[in-house]
Amino acid sequence: MRLPRPGNLDVLVQQVLRLPTTAQEAAVLARTGVIPLARPDRSAHALIALRRYGILGAAIRIAADRDPDMLGLVDELGELTFGELDRRANALANAWHERGLDDTSVIAVLCRDHRGLVEAMFAGGKIGATVLLMNTGFAKPQFAAVCEREGVNALVYDVEFTDILGDVPASVPRYLAWVDEPDAAEFPTLASLLGSAGDSAAPRPKSPGGLVLLTSGTTGTPKGAPRKVSSPFAAAQFLDRIPLRPRERVFLGAPLFHGTGLSQFLLALTLGSTTLLRRRFDARATLETLAKYRVEELVVVPTMLQRILNLDEDEIRSYDTSALRIIFCAGSALPPEVGTRAMELFGDVIYNLYGSTEVAVATVATPEDWAKAPGTVGRPPVGCTVRLYDEHGKRVSAPDTIGRVFVGSGLRFSGYTGGGSKEEIDGLLSSGDVGHFDADGLLFIDGRDDDMIVSGGENVYPIEIENLLVEHREVADAAVIGVPDDEFGQRLKAFVVLRGGGSLDADAVRDHVRKNLARHKVPRDVEFVDELPRNATGKLLRNALA
Repeated sequence: MRLPRPGNLDVLVQQVLRLPTTAQEAAVLARTGVIPLARPDRSAHALIALRRYGILGAAIRIAADRDPDMLGLVDELGELTFGELDRRANALANAWHERGLDDTSVIAVLCRDHRGLVEAMFAGGKIGATVLLMNTGFAKPQFAAVCEREGVNALVYDVEFTDILGDVPASVPRYLAWVDEPDAAEFPTLASLLGSAGDSAAPRPKSPGGLVLLTSGTTGTPKGAPRKVSSPFAAAQFLDRIPLRPRERVFLGAPLFHGTGLSQFLLALTLGSTTLLRRRFDARATLETLAKYRVEELVVVPTMLQRILNLDEDEIRSYDTSALRIIFCAGSALPPEVGTRAMELFGDVIYNLYGSTEVAVATVATPEDWAKAPGTVGRPPVGCTVRLYDEHGKRVSAPDTIGRVFVGSGLRFSGYTGGGSKEEIDGLLSSGDVGHFDADGLLFIDGRDDDMIVSGGENVYPIEIENLLVEHREVADAAVIGVPDDEFGQRLKAFVVLRGGGSLDADAVRDHVRKNLARHKVPRDVEFVDELPRNATGKLLRNALA
């Protein structure tokens, strides 16, 4: 008998230890229809495709093989079936292959949400390339720095971002995904490439394609977080607590370059559901789309949901959203007032996911969780572990005790592309946040571990004050930071965005906080602003305020 090599033995041990979890994940996928028990051949073909092409190349191939005539994508240019999407991705993959791109290439994509972005992702996967999804809010120096660090071999972009590419060497090939005037395009368009090559399946790559997401970059140049999804069981982490169903309609408000939008898009493909996209989020257009297509799932970041709720209530109720079963919210903290008002208007539909680019999924709050404890991020789904530790690495287990959040997940990243990783304890990865569990085991996030403000010896996490301020009927948005103070070290300063017609003054803001929170949490400074600086996924840019 041949004994396993030492390195392989570690892998084998880990696989054996995961067997109970894998069985649970398989049960979830069978229950939701991802694994068709009556068609084991389809499951086998899906696994083979995933191992050969990676998640991006395999996802569209699987969807097209299963139901080529099903409506797969709707954007501002019209409708495409899964079969049409697959053929277009084949044609683009063949054209890129003819131009020398292959499984050693890194293709950076800087696009808003439309078919060009989707086709570029799929085509990159089909040739085995690494697809690097770029943030549409990048500044020129950030973009050039990331391209250099990641070794980008080709750029795909919308014409509106032309100036951002200025510092990238001209030797890097450029392809336009969205142009307003095709005849005036300076570089080849994806549409022209589609017409230049056949749409038969591209040659099988030597190695499966990869995917790199970027961190938010709120405190510096975004870091690359690679993703290699080689197991079909990974979808169970979403489906365990979110009741997605096959062949539904999903509207993506959250951008595809972020894990929130991307995860739900790939799940929609897995379930054979139709994805609806818009290049820019618009609250009214979103409600119109929900009504027109009888959408069952809306995917947003909290600021998008807040924009919808800022519309007049009578206007919101004038749209038929009765088909809506799920509002999937992630990307940044969902204020209790926002989630609760959404439930009042749309029903028991809030699913609040907590995670990060590095750890992926950590917990999910269901509507039942939210109704019981507004503001919670819920419980870990199957395949995920969440624990709290203090600053000395000792586990925190008592209810209502704040600790640093560490997460174990089969979807976690393996380290930044530029080197380094997040802190680990007991095999779990730091999320960078602090939080607490209540007596029922529901998790609450109290803030970023580096956002804590020490004022007069008291520790203050801004999110508690911000959530309270947003509860005020005249406040649309709020942020709290620490500013230098000779006496206290730091004092609290609040930035407040008023709703239209609001007349709140600084004393009223302070009084509202004083009536609800401890005295040391009352902001001494209050500044009223028209809007707060946020990135494309709604994260507050505290450095910009400071």
